[in-house]
Amino acid sequence: MTNPLRGLSTIRYQAADHEAAKRWYTELLGAAPYFDRPGYCEFRIGDYQAELGLLDAKYAGTLGSGPTATAPGGAVTYWHVDDLPATIDRFLALGATLHEPIREFGEGFVGAAVLDPFGNIVGLMYNKHYLEVLAK
Repeated sequence: MTNPLRGLSTIRYQAADHEAAKRWYTELLGAAPYFDRPGYCEFRIGDYQAELGLLDAKYAGTLGSGPTATAPGGAVTYWHVDDLPATIDRFLALGATLHEPIREFGEGFVGAAVLDPFGNIVGLMYNKHYLEVLAK
């Protein structure tokens, strides 16, 4: 069997104040959502145009995912960044908080995580393999 995971499609974060989250991510990313409807929007970002979706938290329980969490948790998705300290500084300047400090994962991987103002964990990583694949 071939690998069924073909690549990142959409990452979904949720926020109790959907409109505030949409404004915050528009400021952070420097672009408005390409898809926008009441309670949900998506941004296309990065070299492969991955989708970052924002869901109004009031809908989270209706999707079969249970009630909205009261603390950060679950999977952490790491976005590749070229300059980890500068990217963290940008997030912090816009109101995010440091969740996991910069640390070496080994063999050219350096990562950290922040909490956006809405309680979502955003992983940030310098990944040397990302750049190798992109160069091909």
